[in-house]
Amino acid sequence: MRIPEVLLITPKVFGDTRGFFMESWNQRQFSDAGLNLSFVQDNHSRSQQGVLRGLHYQIHQPQGKLVRVVSGAVFDVAVDLRRSSSTFGQWVGATLSEENHQMLWVPPGFAHGFYVLSDSTDFLYKTTEFYAPEAERCIAWNDPKIGIDWPLLTDSEPQLASKDAAGCSFAKAETYS
Repeated sequence: MRIPEVLLITPKVFGDTRGFFMESWNQRQFSDAGLNLSFVQDNHSRSQQGVLRGLHYQIHQPQGKLVRVVSGAVFDVAVDLRRSSSTFGQWVGATLSEENHQMLWVPPGFAHGFYVLSDSTDFLYKTTEFYAPEAERCIAWNDPKIGIDWPLLTDSEPQLASKDAAGCSFAKAETYS
């Protein structure tokens, strides 16, 4: 990935005619890879095709997120909001799906969002901090300064929650030092 702190993780998947098995979290293996993480919350969302969620972050209690798809497919994005970073304002994205089993590690200090590519998607993520609604912020999904190349399925705009439709510009966003 172009931003080294954001990691695309491909777990070992053991499959046969009966189905498959994979470990979606193994603290020892992640720690051995340099990710000493402590998760405090697991979240599950279901969204229909064309829904875009994000770009979300918490200005206080920033959350690291380990995200994956268990049903369907999304285009998942992380945006660097750390002013001290050489990649400040840059984004990376990856397609996560039930077929590829890939996970994305989105560290604290990043905004996160995803766009649903399949008919319906079940999206799971573990967080390193609890949800703090008073600290939640949202940057506009289509901010030209960031310039995310969303793989929109139609010419129409994605379906947005009201808070996402009201997302601020990157220029006005609160960021991290």
